[in-house]
Amino acid sequence: MPRSMAQEQMDILKMPPPKRPPKLTSRRIGIHTSTAGGVELAAERAYRLGCNALQIFSSSPRQWKPYSLAPAQCEEMRRLRQKYDLKPLVVHANYLINLAGVNSEFHGRSIEAFRGEVERALALGAEYLVLHPGSYRGDTLAGGLRRITAAIEQATKQLDLAAGGLTILIENTAGSEFSLGSQFEQIAEILERLRKTTPVAACIDTCHAHAAGYDIVSPAGFDTTLRLLDSTIGLGKVPVWHGNDAKAPCGSHLDRHQQIGKGTIGLEPFRRLLNDPRLKSAAFIAETPIEKAGDDRRNVAALKSLVGNKK
Repeated sequence: MPRSMAQEQMDILKMPPPKRPPKLTSRRIGIHTSTAGGVELAAERAYRLGCNALQIFSSSPRQWKPYSLAPAQCEEMRRLRQKYDLKPLVVHANYLINLAGVNSEFHGRSIEAFRGEVERALALGAEYLVLHPGSYRGDTLAGGLRRITAAIEQATKQLDLAAGGLTILIENTAGSEFSLGSQFEQIAEILERLRKTTPVAACIDTCHAHAAGYDIVSPAGFDTTLRLLDSTIGLGKVPVWHGNDAKAPCGSHLDRHQQIGKGTIGLEPFRRLLNDPRLKSAAFIAETPIEKAGDDRRNVAALKSLVGNKK
């Protein structure tokens, strides 16, 4: 039976700490890390998994009621990140948030929840906050684009993201019906609309891009996809990649993550990404499933093994 992330990562803290620092790479590589027992414990878990970057939820990803973060927890997170050189810290927003939606009550609740995400990310000293663009079901694509940009501006009003070093990242999606962000051009438009008011950039998920129909598997397709990404969003505007293999085929529009190298993407595209000099400043975060003990450690190690290992 698959284990939960909390079960898997609680066991990490039961083991003795490593006698020597984990071997790191020239790339920033991390994994989505459990905050079970306190948000600050995620930093200790990430270090023990061999990461030099990490991603967390700052609250429950599927409930409206947020966790309360004590100042002491935030300070301890900052201390441990400095101690272990963990950067960036990426916070992933609640899955319930839909800033492109047409239901006024749900939309208002989403704006309120997203403001809370921004406030907690600032308190934690996170560099990035990842947001799924949402669904425009019941309206047009143009209407969804207008709503999400207005909602982000409303949610961040009077919050100084730049001073706090926080950037909102719009994540690409797998392309299910009415979802925003499956095409790079849509993300580029959101970024352009917010350029003058809000620090924004993009997060590209390899599984989502593959499911949306972008060929990142063949060498020629990989090059074409990166050229398109550069001409629309700009590779320099993608500071975080979600490195996930996929269970479903290219163009399936199914968001099903798989272990690194064991899915329909395979190892080679990750090798190309991790060794592309244009992406040397980006962080690569795995969001891979846990099916048996040790999967998190193996997926981090798989990504790290590809850095500098060119075929």
